[in-house]
Amino acid sequence: MRIAIIGAGVLGVASAYYLSREGHEVLVLDRQPAPARETSFANASLLTPNHSFSWAAPGAPWRLLTSLWQRDSGLRLKPHMNRQLLDWGLRFLRNCTAGRHRANTQAKARLCFYSMGETGRVTRETGIEWQRNTQGVLYLFRDRHELEENDRSLALLREVGASIAPISWDEVVAIEPGLGHAGSKFVGALHGKSDEVGDARRFTEALAEVCKTQGVTFRLSTTIDGLDMNGDRIAALRTASGPIKADAFVLAAGSYSPQLARQAGLHLPIYPIKGYSITAPVGDPERAPRTGGLDEGTLVAFARLGERVRMTSVAEVGGYDTAHGPENFAKILATGRELFRDGIALDRAEYWACLRPATPDGPPYIGPTPVRNLWLNTGHGYLGWTMGCGSARLLADQMMGRTAELDTSLYRYGRY
Repeated sequence: MRIAIIGAGVLGVASAYYLSREGHEVLVLDRQPAPARETSFANASLLTPNHSFSWAAPGAPWRLLTSLWQRDSGLRLKPHMNRQLLDWGLRFLRNCTAGRHRANTQAKARLCFYSMGETGRVTRETGIEWQRNTQGVLYLFRDRHELEENDRSLALLREVGASIAPISWDEVVAIEPGLGHAGSKFVGALHGKSDEVGDARRFTEALAEVCKTQGVTFRLSTTIDGLDMNGDRIAALRTASGPIKADAFVLAAGSYSPQLARQAGLHLPIYPIKGYSITAPVGDPERAPRTGGLDEGTLVAFARLGERVRMTSVAEVGGYDTAHGPENFAKILATGRELFRDGIALDRAEYWACLRPATPDGPPYIGPTPVRNLWLNTGHGYLGWTMGCGSARLLADQMMGRTAELDTSLYRYGRY
């Protein structure tokens, strides 16, 4: 079977890897000149099944509302309105009940834990290097009430295999010596023992090279102008260089998936959630972070990637704008200086903003659609890196007609 995959991020490339191993002729298309040049380029670099909560939660509407006048909120609603946001927002609100939050969080967590196993397996099979660190991830709390609430919420994740527990400050410092001076700033910490750190872009680029050895073709710098339909099937993708035909098509275009799905007559409720990141060289090695963590008070994450440090923050509901200015990184820089002093050379930071494709309930869309030869692997929100290999495995199992190891109805198109 000839399969065309739209998108060369971690989801698209992982899908190509699994499907090419099944013996199919696979073509990957992307408008960018290289793999992993959008959401996968400079993300948080944390693989966090132990922190896979759904954003749609009972308190989320109030947090979004208050973000309109709290400029430094980690979860932000930037005033704007369009039909896509209105539809997504109403669906999001319907999922902000305790019952739906529980079901959606556990669906995400099951996929995350499954995917961690697949990521490890792909790494062993291919020998690719992506600055992987398996020492776990720290979650640092400045407010005792938030710590207690978070620990109670973790019961949802522990039911499906979470390995996360409170640790003392001495244990924090043993993991991250650079935080030795910061004990007075925090009231407690959790350690996600099975969480990991690693560079999604390096993983995706390296896996793309492996895919090429398996016969996968990459057509980059290629924009899809439209779809040619033949009844309930896609006949071809329209591009400037001519039509691209295939037996099956996989939509893994992240935040831009809804526009292409619409041309096939499908409504795909995904909305872009903007995030900001910096990547800076290590400064003083004794004070620099050694693994990864999240400051729950400022909602700034950090991750050590070889001789670099990645820091990220903000979930901004603001449309498709990827522009950024110095004010967008002020909290990240302030948190970096507060936690690690001169351990990070923040004066040499590189700046980035990307769009994370979020579904209104939380779980992604993986599997078939009413268009008989169109399959989905999209909508992973802030956990696309964590869910990448597991999602590709679920997709391949469904396309091959095999019974998957997870309940695929949790991730189906049109699930509500």
